[in-house]
Amino acid sequence: MRRTLAPHPDTPCEAVRAITVDASRSGTRLRLRYAVEGDMGQIVLAKRGLRARADELWKHSCFEAFVGAGQGYGEINLSPSNRWAAYGFTGYREGMAEREGFELLTLEDHRSADSCELAAELDLTDLPADGDWAVGLSAVIELTDGRRCFWALRHAPGKPDFHHPDAFALSLAPETP
Repeated sequence: MRRTLAPHPDTPCEAVRAITVDASRSGTRLRLRYAVEGDMGQIVLAKRGLRARADELWKHSCFEAFVGAGQGYGEINLSPSNRWAAYGFTGYREGMAEREGFELLTLEDHRSADSCELAAELDLTDLPADGDWAVGLSAVIELTDGRRCFWALRHAPGKPDFHHPDAFALSLAPETP
């Protein structure tokens, strides 16, 4: 099912018309497809390179998913550069560490003058294969003028904060087409 992200009210983004995300799950496999529509000439997208883990991807255009099942939660960062990251947290912004058991299987992007799509499949083997996952979907969009815009399925009150429990607005069952 396609979900639409909303810009944070403090970070308007005239260059972007819409960001949608298709999210589905089969067991421990999570599939994500982000689509950005807008004036891509005003949006900074990193050049594609070799796939590797990297930190601080959120400082530039980056697509994110936050996944909780039980105690703590995981954060996934996906960059059009082919870089990615996975972190685990024991509580709200606490106990951050690189998340083992989150493996990126595929990461592809397609770009044109008015859109960008990024698709990924991950195996989140350290999350339970049965039971629902609470998921937050978000994106950071870097503009050529240096501003960053923050988009999410649901924003918590106050400044942009994708880690806030209110942002985990999607429930994914074990088999979600």
